[in-house]
Amino acid sequence: MEGILVGCGQITWSRSTPVEQVLAEIAQAGYDGAPASPRAGRSAEETVELYTQHGLKPAPGYLGAAFWEKDQREQILERARQLALFMHQVGCTALYVAAGGFDYVTPSGQTRSQVAGHVSPEDALSDEEYQRFAEVLNEVGEITLKEGVRSCFHNHVGSVIETREEIDRLFSLVERDLVFQGPDIGHLAWAGADVVQFCRDYAGSIKTMHLKDIHPEVLKEGREKKWDYRTFSEKGIFTELGEGFVDFPAMFDILKDAGFQGWVIVETDVTQKPSALESAIISRDYLKRIGI
Repeated sequence: MEGILVGCGQITWSRSTPVEQVLAEIAQAGYDGAPASPRAGRSAEETVELYTQHGLKPAPGYLGAAFWEKDQREQILERARQLALFMHQVGCTALYVAAGGFDYVTPSGQTRSQVAGHVSPEDALSDEEYQRFAEVLNEVGEITLKEGVRSCFHNHVGSVIETREEIDRLFSLVERDLVFQGPDIGHLAWAGADVVQFCRDYAGSIKTMHLKDIHPEVLKEGREKKWDYRTFSEKGIFTELGEGFVDFPAMFDILKDAGFQGWVIVETDVTQKPSALESAIISRDYLKRIGI
């Protein structure tokens, strides 16, 4: 598809792997870029230079925060200003904005991390927390748009916005010209959503996305045994693109018809392959086979 840039998330590599090696291997695997952020005090100019050395472009970064907590608002807005400016300076027009809350305690006494993948309606945020979340997210969206950067909401299993119902509720409260969609496709599937229908319903709002695939047998067993997030991950819930059950061809057909252009970021949080490089190559080759 024309107008799509394919990035690769660095999360598959261990934290001890030098950034230069990670970027070199992402380039070797055939990607256009990788997510960027002002880490280690690296300026936007230095980031662009580093990525260019490896033939890569900076891809959208990530703002994760407790948007629903009253005392976090000012800190969140300041981080949004800093990240929006950084994204603008490195040439990105999107920023992922995501809920935290792995340690959010639900009425059952369990955390969202403990109920990951088998969330019930009773585990959701309160009405007041939803409203506060939406209000701060609108403010973030307004701030980033001043730099020409769209705030794209990013769902995540184990966070306080995991299920399709939770995403829909949040999006019934936000200003849709300020807040856009930047879904994690694998996390949608893990949470039980129909990925193809989600893309159909939100096609006009999707400006970027993370691509993951999900192992169906691991998902089934984990739901039955009510694993927590860590156990799902350790047991191999994540798999390389094309090796799980997500219908990527149907999804991209919908996005193509909607005129989607922008970054898609491949992520395999934990791979069962011998190396992160092998994982990255498998997923990139799959996308090439389906015309991405």
